[in-house]
Amino acid sequence: MSRRPPRRGLSEDDIRLWSAVKKTAKPLRRAPPEPPPPDEPAEPPPPPKPAAKPKPAPPALPAYRPPTSQPRSTLPSPTPLDRRTVSRLTRGLIAVDARIDLHGLTQVAAHRRLHDFLEEAQASGARVVLVITGKGKPGEGGYGEYERGVLRRAVPEWLHSAAFQPIVTGFSEAGRRHGGAGAIYVRIRRRRS
Repeated sequence: MSRRPPRRGLSEDDIRLWSAVKKTAKPLRRAPPEPPPPDEPAEPPPPPKPAAKPKPAPPALPAYRPPTSQPRSTLPSPTPLDRRTVSRLTRGLIAVDARIDLHGLTQVAAHRRLHDFLEEAQASGARVVLVITGKGKPGEGGYGEYERGVLRRAVPEWLHSAAFQPIVTGFSEAGRRHGGAGAIYVRIRRRRS
């Protein structure tokens, strides 16, 4: 087994030579700054910055609730009209008291106009009204296909909503005579006195 030579420190010539080499060398990566030599007093660290005051949280907003004239729990959800009533409406044995055409309206305008129309029909004592939504334009496939009949799909959802529960007791797709899949018979709830 071989013995290691005893460890020795650097001579003054080695230290000067190493300092000269360090001055000419360029680092590949930025090295962390070297601590100051022990002979010089170290600069005191900068004083800590005062902690920023936390901003107060904005006040919480109450959850949105659509306006309803009566509590939701007391009114039953609209149900489909029975087959006999739809058949009698289609054959003209039961008269449609009023009708509204929502063709060409945006969803926002159609929703507002439908709600106002149904409230007026209820106030005038109408029992059954006809809501014409249209069937939508035939799609050409691809992107436009999924936008077909926006109001046709939206109106039944609106009629089930809390805003319409005080007005509507039921609805069903209209018969061929009144527009078929592009129209809806809506039965109006009687006003409580």
